[in-house]
Amino acid sequence: MITFATQNIIYKMSKLFSKLITAVLLFVSVGLQAQDAHFSQFYANPLYLNPAMAGTNICPRIATSFRDQWPSIKGEFVSYTLSYDQHFDKLNGGIGILLFGDRAGQGTINTYNANLMYSFKLRVSKKFNMRFALSAGYYQTSLDWNKLTFGDMIDPKYGFVYSTAEVPPGDLARGQFDFAAGMIGYLENFYFGFATHHIVPMYVGFISETYKVPIKLTAHVGGYFDLYRQSKKELKFGDISISPNIIYQQQLTFHYFNEGFYLNFYPFTVGLWLRHNLQGIDAVIFTAGLQHERFRVGYSYDITASELSGISGGAHEVSLQLLLNCVEKKKRIKELNCPHY
Repeated sequence: MITFATQNIIYKMSKLFSKLITAVLLFVSVGLQAQDAHFSQFYANPLYLNPAMAGTNICPRIATSFRDQWPSIKGEFVSYTLSYDQHFDKLNGGIGILLFGDRAGQGTINTYNANLMYSFKLRVSKKFNMRFALSAGYYQTSLDWNKLTFGDMIDPKYGFVYSTAEVPPGDLARGQFDFAAGMIGYLENFYFGFATHHIVPMYVGFISETYKVPIKLTAHVGGYFDLYRQSKKELKFGDISISPNIIYQQQLTFHYFNEGFYLNFYPFTVGLWLRHNLQGIDAVIFTAGLQHERFRVGYSYDITASELSGISGGAHEVSLQLLLNCVEKKKRIKELNCPHY
C-alpha cells in the first residue's frame, strides 16, 4: 500500500522530471537546432553536401534520402531530403532544387527547408573544371505545444491526467530566408570542394530569447580510381574501383572529421567510414549500395561509438537516386566522377 508520504515523494519527483524533460525539449528547440542534421551517405545527397554539386551529373537526377537517428531512444531524430538537378547548356551551369525536413521528439520540433541553387561551370583547362554555386531558400522551424508535458499535468497516483496552466508562446512557427554558397574543382580522378551554409544570420527559438543559427562550413576532398575496367565508354559487370574520401564539417563549437572509402565491384558498392570530433570517435559507418543504369539505391548504418553506444540504436539511412535521360543532346561535358553514396 502506498502511503501519503510516498505519493508525495513520487509526485515531487514526477514534477521535477517533467520540468527537466520540458527544459530539454525547449533547449532542443532553440539550441540543438543550431547544429544541422547529419547524413552519412554524403554523395547520395549531393545538394545537401554542397550546392556546387548541382548539375554535376549533366543529365537530370532525382535523389532522396531518409535517416532515422537513435531509433532506440524515444523521440529520435528523423530527417529526409528530396532533390532534383541537371545541367543546362544555355545557362552554362546547373540548376538544383533541394527540399529538407527534420522531425525531433516524435514531431515536437519540426524543421523544413526549401532551396533553389545555381552552379556556374568554369572550364579551366581540358582536364580541370570548376563550379561555383549560390543557393537561396526558406527555413522554417515549428513547435507542437500539445506534445509537451508539464509538472502541473501530473496526478501523484494516475500520472498525466490534468491540463496544464502553462501559456504557449505567441508564435509557434518561425520562418526566414536562408542562403548558402559553394565551389568544387575536379579532374578525371580527383575532386575537392568547399561550402558554407547559413551565411545570412538566422534565428530560432520560441520563448523569450532566440538563438542565432551558426554558419556551417564543409570541406571535402577525394579520388576515384579504376582498379579494373573493361571499357572506357561504360561500366560493365565486374569493373572494380576504389574511392577514398575525407570530409570536414564545422558548426559553432562542433568539429566533425569523416574519413572513409568506397569499394566498387559493379554494380555493387561497399563503404567504411569513421566519424570523429576533437574529443574522440563518434561513429563507425557501414554502407552498401547497388547501381544499375538509371537507378542507385544505398543503405548505411552508423554504429554509435560515443557514450550513447549502449542505448541509441545507431542510425539507419536509405537513399535512392533516379538518373533520367537528357531531353536534348548535350555538348561533350565532363561530369564529376565521384562516389554515389
